[in-house]
Amino acid sequence: MPLALAPFADLGLTPAGLKRLIADHQSAVLPRLRMLWDYWRNPLDLSSEPHARARGGYRLAQERGLPDRLFSTGTLTPVGGGAADRLSRGRPASEIVVENDIGWRVQAMIDYLFGKPVRFQSAVADEDRAAQIERVVEAVWEASGGMALLQDIALIGHVYGYVDLLVRWVGEPADPERDAEFAEPLDQPADLADAASRVRIEIVEPSRGVPIISPDDYRRLDGYVIRVRRRQGPGAEAYSTLTEIFSGSWRQVYEGDELVEGSARLVEQEPNPVSPGRVPVVHIQNLSQPLRYEGLSEVEPLIPLQDELNTRLSDRASRVTLQSFKMLLAKGIDGFDKVPVRPGTVWQTDNLNASIETFGGDSAAPSEEAHVAQVREALDKISGVPPLATGVVQAKVGNLTSENALRLTLQGLLTKTSRKRLTYGRGLQEATALALAALSEQGVFITQPAERAVRVIWPDPLPRSEQDEVREAAAKRDLGVPQERVLQDLGLAPTTGQIG
Repeated sequence: MPLALAPFADLGLTPAGLKRLIADHQSAVLPRLRMLWDYWRNPLDLSSEPHARARGGYRLAQERGLPDRLFSTGTLTPVGGGAADRLSRGRPASEIVVENDIGWRVQAMIDYLFGKPVRFQSAVADEDRAAQIERVVEAVWEASGGMALLQDIALIGHVYGYVDLLVRWVGEPADPERDAEFAEPLDQPADLADAASRVRIEIVEPSRGVPIISPDDYRRLDGYVIRVRRRQGPGAEAYSTLTEIFSGSWRQVYEGDELVEGSARLVEQEPNPVSPGRVPVVHIQNLSQPLRYEGLSEVEPLIPLQDELNTRLSDRASRVTLQSFKMLLAKGIDGFDKVPVRPGTVWQTDNLNASIETFGGDSAAPSEEAHVAQVREALDKISGVPPLATGVVQAKVGNLTSENALRLTLQGLLTKTSRKRLTYGRGLQEATALALAALSEQGVFITQPAERAVRVIWPDPLPRSEQDEVREAAAKRDLGVPQERVLQDLGLAPTTGQIG
């Protein structure tokens, strides 16, 4: 039967248009996303190929960037499975070394962005009402995953360049008589859990989400499609595809692989329960990219340098292997090959032209070492993450007991983190407002649109001494900051609106 897309007529969405959107995503977007993920994760895949058998039965994703001369065959053969864009190569002709510099740099960026709990502060002037809203917001984020969810958001955004958040209604409409209790401050944990359990904030991985972007504004979503493959039952071998379509007015779910051909069936359909008039998806760019829906990935600019580093490390490993054994070339000595070479061995001959020459041994290669160091420095500059960010001190970097010296050394990383706080912070604010709108729309926790604005309070990413924190707290108290808030910042009082 044909797709029942009548609820999305205002979008101009037709079966042919939906098929084209999904096909373009699978052919043009997915291969690039898989490569970005593979270069960050560098997964170890078990394999029986000759190449893998030569090194313990596994291969690494970043080997795809090594030149053909490092392998016995120059042909590249696509392999099947979940990573169809990875390549099968022949037996290595030399030593293969892969050092994943991308992975630890991305993790360091995430640690500086979401390594400490963040706090959501309501913009409502009334303190009691603001505290009530903050408790609900905290409960919603904790029920959705808390700090683990925030770190996953950052990981997806850093690798792919962007991440989308779906605000989903998962509860039944509330009973008006019972919901009268929500007019009072939500101080009881049971009340908070009940309210938070009705709405959930989910990550939509870019490999599953297909945005329907407004033709008039690349920043506005007219609709959204999510494609998910799942098993048809516990232990079943067969898979089916769920296709979920969102607009500002409706939500539909189809099950079946042949979505447009007619075999898919409509399994769910309902009006938009979250925020009528708006697609319940929040788009976050890792770093803004003008006039593009996608943001800037942290992995993409590092790939060429990562390939160069792995190539030079493999070349150096081959040289070390060939030159690590000192060898002797004997001329004019009878029986030299019959006597073991060991300390104290003496050869004697009457041949005046006899000689023993040594060759091999690991010799210095200053240009090679300089080139590898320069590649690492280029990775530092492009990513903004020096080894010092992870606690690796390689040279004199000044008096690190000084906070100013440490900030100056990490200036690039701190500046980039500040830029990301703008994009990720705006996304967290929009997702929070959508969650509050959903609770209000369903009658669980009533708020006015003006009450749904929150501020994201970010902690200092650098470690600080207790003395510095106490001095800062005293300064806040002298400026009139409420004592409860000061104690919360010190971690000495129950938190409100803090996700951790």
